Amino acid sequence: MTTKSITSARRKARPRSIGRPIGIAVILVTFIAPLLWMLMASFKSNVDIYDSAKTFSFTPTLQNYETVFGQAQYGAYIWNSFYVSALATLLSLVLAVPAAYAMSRFVMNRSAMVVLLARIIPGVSLLVPWFFVFSQMGLVGSYTVLVLSMMFVSLPLILYIMISYFDSMPLELEEAALVDGLTPIGAFGRITLPLAIPGIATASILSFIFAWNNFMFALVLSGSNTKTLPVAIFDFVGYASIDWGGLMAAAVIVTLPIMVIALFTQKYIVSGLTAGATKG
Repeated sequence: MTTKSITSARRKARPRSIGRPIGIAVILVTFIAPLLWMLMASFKSNVDIYDSAKTFSFTPTLQNYETVFGQAQYGAYIWNSFYVSALATLLSLVLAVPAAYAMSRFVMNRSAMVVLLARIIPGVSLLVPWFFVFSQMGLVGSYTVLVLSMMFVSLPLILYIMISYFDSMPLELEEAALVDGLTPIGAFGRITLPLAIPGIATASILSFIFAWNNFMFALVLSGSNTKTLPVAIFDFVGYASIDWGGLMAAAVIVTLPIMVIALFTQKYIVSGLTAGATKG
């Protein structure tokens, strides 16, 4: 290769090498800037939030967090969100994991598509029928109706992820277990299920995140004692004014647990979502 061709190749590669860091920086700023502004605003008074001159230079205050945990009683709302999200995820796992295994092994593609329709149907179209039915049963405002509504989102998600994960697992392991004397249920419980832990972890994490962030179902179906965090945030939005400091502090409380979970479990999320991608 001549010197001229080497120089030409370097010139062609230079825009790519410069463009990639710029692209990464633009993406990071786009995603991080709103979170950074929310975090800083949670330590400002309402007057400082409206003052553009104090965007970065301000006197921090904990008054907003004292309001959230004191007057607003956000400890109860945090418990409500955690209880509903965890219970909905657990019940969805109990139902979806065996169903996904059966649909994978018996190639029940049509049944899987029917369940997957729950992810396609807009949830808002079901709110009025749900509210009518559950109000007639006296369940509106209870934990039961919140858990059932969250399962409407969690169960199809877990089912879809686990079907792909079971499809990627070799049948030879289960056939060897059957030869050794295990029943099909025993092979599933003692061989397949332990090997599917990464996929189950992925499905559980994503299900919990979706349930934790769900606003629409909780807004209509929750009560004063079962209100979750996304709904409780709107207590800071009044008819004549908005408590931006308290609103930002509450938003930080909602966002922080999910960011921590995603940060420490990203390995399981990526491995679970890519399961079955190279099958065949």
